[in-house]
Amino acid sequence: MKLYKQLVFILVVFFKTGTLFSQNNLFNVNNIELKKKDKITNSRLADQAVRKGFDQLTNRILLKRDIEKLSDLKFSLIKQLVAYYQITNVSKENDKEELVNFSVTFDKDKIHDIFYKRGISYSEILDKELYILPLLTKENEIFIFNNNFFYENWNRIYDNDLIEFILPLENIEIIQKINNYENNLINLNVADLFQEYNQKNLALILIDKNKFGDKKIYIKSIIQGKKISKNLDLKKQKLSADKFNEKTIIEIKKELINIVKSKNLIDIRTPFFLNAKLELNKKSNLVKLNSRVDKIDSIENIYVQEFNKDYMKLKIKYLGNLEKIINQLNKENIELQLINDQWVIKTL
Repeated sequence: MKLYKQLVFILVVFFKTGTLFSQNNLFNVNNIELKKKDKITNSRLADQAVRKGFDQLTNRILLKRDIEKLSDLKFSLIKQLVAYYQITNVSKENDKEELVNFSVTFDKDKIHDIFYKRGISYSEILDKELYILPLLTKENEIFIFNNNFFYENWNRIYDNDLIEFILPLENIEIIQKINNYENNLINLNVADLFQEYNQKNLALILIDKNKFGDKKIYIKSIIQGKKISKNLDLKKQKLSADKFNEKTIIEIKKELINIVKSKNLIDIRTPFFLNAKLELNKKSNLVKLNSRVDKIDSIENIYVQEFNKDYMKLKIKYLGNLEKIINQLNKENIELQLINDQWVIKTL
C-alpha cells in the first residue's frame, strides 16, 4: 500500500511538468534578429532581445485592446517573465556589426499570472488556414481575378506567421456565382462561394474604390463556424495609388487576424476539469501520454485520482474549448472519446 501511495505522488508530479524548450511552446519566440555594434554589451543586447520578443509574443497572442493593458509594464518585470533565452545564430553584417539571432522562451505560469491579474485573455490559433477572396469594385465594374491588385498582390504584402491566407485559383464557377450578385454583392453567400472548403475559415472582402481613391471595405467571414462582418473606411490622403493599395492590404490583414484571434481566445480565469480513464494495457501508454500532452499549452495539469494494474482515473485541468482540446489531442495521436458516459483516453 505504501508503494501505491508513493507511486501516486510520483505520477501527480510527473504529469504535465512542462518541457521548457519545446518547439511547440506557444510562449516561444524564435528568430529575433538584432544588430550588434562594437559598443553594445552582450547583456544589453540580450535585454533588447527580451523586449523585442515580448512585443512579438503579445502581438501574436493578444487582441489590440489587451495589448494596451500591458503598456505600463516595466522592463524589470518583463525580464522576470523569461524562462530561458539563447543565441541561435551569429553572422557578420560588416566589419563593425554582427547579426545576432535570439530565441526567447517565456514562462507560461508567470505569463498566465500577469494576464490573470489584468483581465487578459490570449489567443491560441490552431487552424491557421483562412480561405479568402478580395473583390475590387470601381465605377460599377467588378474585378475578380484579373486587373485586381488585391488578388494579385495579396500574399506579397505583410507577411505574418499567424494566418496562412489561401486564395482560390481562377475558375468559371466562382465568376458565375459573383456575376449572379453583381448588383448586390453584399448578399453573396460566403459558404456557397467557397463550397468545397465549407468546414474551413472563410472570408470574402469587398473593396469599393470611389473616384477620389478612398476605399470602403466590407468583410464577410465565417470563423470557427461563426459569421462575422466588419466595415473599414480608408482615406487615400497623400499616398500614391500603389502605396495606398499596399496599406489597404495591410489594414485588411490586421483586421482579419484580429477576427481570428477573437474566436480562439482562452480565458485563464475560468479553467475547466474533465474526468477521464486511461487503460494501462501497454507499458508505454503512460509515458506516451505525458510526453504528448506536454506539447499542449492549454492543458494545465493532469491529476491522478485512482489507479490499479488495469487502468488509471485522471482529472484533466484545461483552458478554453473542449472541442479544441480534443482536436489538439488528436494531432498528438491521443484519442479522447465519450464511451458509455465515461471519457476514455487512448494513445495511438
